[in-house]
Amino acid sequence: MKLKNWQLALALGLGAAAVALKLSSCVSIPKGTKAVKPFYKDKYLGKWYEIARLDFKYEKNLNNVTATYTLRGDGLIRVDNRGYDFVNNKWKQSVGKAKFVGDPNTGRLQVSFFGPFYAGYNVIAIDDNYKYALIAGNNLNYLWILSREKTIPEAIKSDYLEKAKSIGYDVSKLVWDQHDR
Repeated sequence: MKLKNWQLALALGLGAAAVALKLSSCVSIPKGTKAVKPFYKDKYLGKWYEIARLDFKYEKNLNNVTATYTLRGDGLIRVDNRGYDFVNNKWKQSVGKAKFVGDPNTGRLQVSFFGPFYAGYNVIAIDDNYKYALIAGNNLNYLWILSREKTIPEAIKSDYLEKAKSIGYDVSKLVWDQHDR
């Protein structure tokens, strides 16, 4: 059977779209890093204050950043990020969804704010009371330090910075949030 040009073009286009969709949902964790296990989703839900981050375009010029995680009806996690844009003097908000990568008892999630495109969200350190967390993205360009409060104890901060450095993060590039609103 001979394919017509439009059939061939359609088949190739659909194949390329399927590959692009599959690649867009690939998430990873920095080499040599392990996610927290056991991880307790219910203890992690709620509001977190961003203490520090490696800056990137979606958080540029933001402070007073918070992330609130709540369970959705479909079993996914609602991610509600807010921050104050101090250049434009206005609040910005971004709502997305998160789901586990494999085992729900491991702190490896994938987060999406844009349709089928996911990024890695890896909880690589957390205290027993789920008050402070260190989050790694897909690679060494994404890192966050979170707290249930607007500050973090110096000992926890120091421990998380050492852990990040040992993985290969350049912690001198961290942006330290101000929480004054």
